Amino acid sequence: MKTEAIQNRLEKLYSSDQVAAMSSGLWAKLTAAEEAFRELPQAGWSASDAILITYGDSVKREGELPLRTLTEFVREQLGSAVSLVHILPFFPFTSDDGFSISDYEIVRPDLGDWSQVKDLNQSHDLMFDLVLNHCSADHSWFHQFLKDEAPGKDYFVTESSDTDLSEVVRPRTHPLLTAFDTAAGVREVWTTFSADQVDVDFRNPDVLLAFLDLLILYVHRGARMIRLDAIAYLWKEPGTSCIHLWQTHEVVKLMRDVLEWVAPGVILLTETNVPHAENVSYFGNGDEARMVYQFPLPPLLLHGLRRGKATNLTAWASALDAPPEGCTFFNFTASHDGVGVRPLEGLVEMSEVKELAEEIKALGGKVNERRHADGSTTPYEINTSYFSAMKKMGESEELHLRRFILSQTVPMCLQGIPAFYIHSFTATENDLEGLTRTGQNRSINRKQWDADELIELLDDSSTASANVLGVLVARLKLRAVLPEFHPDVPQEILSLGDEVFAVKRNGLMALHNFSDHELVVAINANAVLLADLGCSLRSGEVVLAPCSTMWVR
Repeated sequence: MKTEAIQNRLEKLYSSDQVAAMSSGLWAKLTAAEEAFRELPQAGWSASDAILITYGDSVKREGELPLRTLTEFVREQLGSAVSLVHILPFFPFTSDDGFSISDYEIVRPDLGDWSQVKDLNQSHDLMFDLVLNHCSADHSWFHQFLKDEAPGKDYFVTESSDTDLSEVVRPRTHPLLTAFDTAAGVREVWTTFSADQVDVDFRNPDVLLAFLDLLILYVHRGARMIRLDAIAYLWKEPGTSCIHLWQTHEVVKLMRDVLEWVAPGVILLTETNVPHAENVSYFGNGDEARMVYQFPLPPLLLHGLRRGKATNLTAWASALDAPPEGCTFFNFTASHDGVGVRPLEGLVEMSEVKELAEEIKALGGKVNERRHADGSTTPYEINTSYFSAMKKMGESEELHLRRFILSQTVPMCLQGIPAFYIHSFTATENDLEGLTRTGQNRSINRKQWDADELIELLDDSSTASANVLGVLVARLKLRAVLPEFHPDVPQEILSLGDEVFAVKRNGLMALHNFSDHELVVAINANAVLLADLGCSLRSGEVVLAPCSTMWVR
């Protein structure tokens, strides 16, 4: 039965001769992996699960390997408040802050080595990225391609510049094809994200096998979750949109089948920054990804909190279907990539999206755009630290802090598992120096903290960093002991007015005041207060302070 599901998927993707050539060796490899991983934990999650997203060098100390510094920070400042650490790509790379990988199998020497990864894994579970749409133009496979040598010469997607590729959905504005001089002549290589990120060709079964080897390697190295980066663009077929193709879904399902065989406790997460219906399609029928990002959440929160209205967020959350059994959502606000706005399509008018983008630019943020088939462009993502994005001109620091903490509390209350970018825990402002240094818009939200400078801020109770970290850690620790926040507990979205976002999880209600003024909300007279931020509970009603949240049972 274990081989049958995988065999069926291989037969959909490849010819019978190709499947016959690859299957016997694959079965032996998977059988060996199953035996090696026999002692790994089985599948499961709980209310105590929360995820930290960070680069391996987001916190650095001179003379110390960054992965060692990160481990110290996680253990001493966050502790049990987070259960899993997503270390963004920590492999040798040539561009895109790690997502143009030149060697998938080793740790960047300037960060440390596998022993440091293993050390962090002693206290926290780990998530690794499997960057499988593309690799660096400096990868050994591409060096082989340039020399027209096996196996790399057949590992990449090439196309004639005369081919009509107008239907291809683009996440960027640069040309889709990049010309390279090779031993076989000039060849046009598919480069979805940049000229340094060359797209690999999964139509070649050897490419699939190579990435299955990496999938197993990452499990061996301690990954409890594996994030499939930019998976939506994986399979290319000229004449189609080349996004979300059925073959891409089959590859994800095949990887899920592989994990169910060798390491059923490992969770597959798909990264697809697209409108909601397309995003949740990666659940399949419960047989594909076990977790998907809630990509509409970051821009909806940003839009709603800046306007003091929860209307759009309430409408979206009310219409959400529950995830399939055994699956859940990855609820986040900020990430290394900025705030994607494509997921707002159909939820917020484009005029409001453009208006939001202009507001963030006025605060020092940046906006990346994507190009359409007609040559026009629209915002693709807003580049800003989420902390800076929550500030309004002329307001008090207290109100800014309240609004930001509120933004980070909402994901704790929704069905799924909450995730927090390290710069949200540290209340990091826009990194304008980093932006100037690299010239890349995304650098604005990728600050590298000096560890001692950061600890000094966190030790000073008057700083925004100390206030934010203290509140979020305390709230996560409380959340961990509330069974209503188990990822499998369904949610009900309540309508309590335009300015209130209200979530009910069994008998627990989380109320969020999106406005800048006090609100009074009617509530069951027998309610018991669990947590608040400047709120009060009295008979038959709750008084919500501006930009505050309250948990009541």
